[in-house]
Amino acid sequence: MKTVSVLIKPASSLCNMRCRYCFYEDEAANRSQPSMGIMTPETGELLIREVFSAAEPGGMVSFAFQGGEPTVAGLDFFRRFVETAEGLNDKDLQLAWAIQTNGLAIDQQWAALFRAHHFLVGVSLDGDKALHDSFRMDGAQKGTWNRVTRAVALLLREGTDVNLLCVVTKQCARRAVAVYHALQKTGVRHLQFIPCLDPLETPRGSMPWSLTPKDYGAFLCTLFDAWYLDWKRGQYTSIRLFEDYVHLAMGLPAGTCATSGSCGAYFVVEADGSVYPCDFFVLDPWKLGRLGEAPLAQLGQNEVARRFLEEGLSHPPACAGCQWRQLCFGGCKRDWVAGPGGTRENYYCHAFQQFFTYAAPRILEIARAEQMAMGRG
Repeated sequence: MKTVSVLIKPASSLCNMRCRYCFYEDEAANRSQPSMGIMTPETGELLIREVFSAAEPGGMVSFAFQGGEPTVAGLDFFRRFVETAEGLNDKDLQLAWAIQTNGLAIDQQWAALFRAHHFLVGVSLDGDKALHDSFRMDGAQKGTWNRVTRAVALLLREGTDVNLLCVVTKQCARRAVAVYHALQKTGVRHLQFIPCLDPLETPRGSMPWSLTPKDYGAFLCTLFDAWYLDWKRGQYTSIRLFEDYVHLAMGLPAGTCATSGSCGAYFVVEADGSVYPCDFFVLDPWKLGRLGEAPLAQLGQNEVARRFLEEGLSHPPACAGCQWRQLCFGGCKRDWVAGPGGTRENYYCHAFQQFFTYAAPRILEIARAEQMAMGRG
């Protein structure tokens, strides 16, 4: 494989926060083994060797760490993992490093490690202080906004590449502009907004924080207005979802699997070496196997993997005749639910239709401007 991307959970579902809506805590609770503990150095080295074996010489390997909370594995784990990977890289592979963290453990030592090895650091920050502290609490049920924003400031001072990830709850969706400006005030200019997931086996929309299609559609439209205005002013802030739509309008590939119309962009490796096809499906029925049982490329082509990929290509029937199909592609299959008559539909289908109807002319305007800037006009 020319490019191999792995999402590593070195601390499994363990975390030093108690977020009210945590999707991975719920996902782990739906497995026969909720937590796989902390990844051992031996498993970490095996992972590196398997990934390097699957990669073509001169290719690229992306190591991304997530949780739970990945920093719970400890600074020494990360130092050893990076040193081992660099020491075993005899194929002239380009190594890309990333981590998604809640920020609580970040201090000068962590920041130095991230800077030295050019980590892209994603920090979870939910909009503004009031929203964040109401959902993202520590083990003592205290808000974490002040500690997390201090960590963000430290990372920026150290020259680390930082983006912010905001979970869009019902409460967040109704404060789109305030949330956008609060995140901008941190000094970070790369933002991601992801819809909050309801627990598995729970009716969509039944939780206090559940994001409804109506709320999500309004959120996307309002957020786009603020983002577009900044673009017109030349005061650009990157929002990944909107950039994906612009790239698709330009005829370029999307940057995420949710906007590309297919699954299988990466492997998820749990702390015990178990391998899965997607972060939203780290569940017993979707376990591909375990490191060392078979080469990584072979695990990605076994019967479970084929079934997962085939299901990801079987888009909801409504997508076939939708005018926005080339921008939406049906969205993430984690959001596909049973609709009227038992057919599948994207839970947020009406939200996306509302958004594209509202924003498409300006998406195309930005796409044309980008093409002109690239000399393609």
